[in-house]
Amino acid sequence: MTAELVALKVDVLVTVGTQTAPYARDATTSIPVVFIFVPDPVGSKFVDTLGRPGRNMTGLSQFGADIVLKRLQFLKDMIPGLSRVALLVNPNTEVASLYKRVTDTAAAGLGLRNHTFEARSLDELGRAFDAMVKAGMQAVTINGEGLAYQQRAYVATVTLARRLPLAVWSRETFEAGALMSYGADQVAMCRRGPVFVDKILKGAKPGDLPVEQPTKLEFLINRKIATALGLTIPQIMLIRADEVIQ
Repeated sequence: MTAELVALKVDVLVTVGTQTAPYARDATTSIPVVFIFVPDPVGSKFVDTLGRPGRNMTGLSQFGADIVLKRLQFLKDMIPGLSRVALLVNPNTEVASLYKRVTDTAAAGLGLRNHTFEARSLDELGRAFDAMVKAGMQAVTINGEGLAYQQRAYVATVTLARRLPLAVWSRETFEAGALMSYGADQVAMCRRGPVFVDKILKGAKPGDLPVEQPTKLEFLINRKIATALGLTIPQIMLIRADEVIQ
């Protein structure tokens, strides 16, 4: 599909998520590309630096070490005695190692132990959560990734059945039934995408447009899920939340 669009000589390509941007990177070095929801633009070799992309690609990243740290901090504040946290990743994605590295560092800084579990497909998700229970995990975190997003309702159902508090990265994955979410407002990020397109169509070069990182972050709590898990959310956490689902 990317090759077909490149052959049409479109003025700008827009990609969404970690799965599509690499195809655009490999298909053209001349057509401007605006990416949205890319965790690590530098590590993925889409840009030279965030401040000065230097190539034909720029856009918006929804990931940051500070976001992971704060998400874990919120989880620790919610769950008394939390010490062992599971991270779910899809090893088929090139950002899996980044997620593990950043989460390991953040967890260590909070006195937590992060354990990474892998799932490449729907069939492997259930086994991954069973392995978390067997290993004595007390909660699970997930960062932006296609499989977890597509199966967000299944993930929420399975983790609740196994009494694993689930912390996710967006409102969309939170509303499927997670305990909490802390991350970028993805709707706001999507609305920023056309701003890049507009600038490029007016003559700006992608390599001169800095990659934008999240500026609007949301902290969401599902009180109903907390009750089902036997958790009492501290009042200070309820006050800090942008939204509490009762």
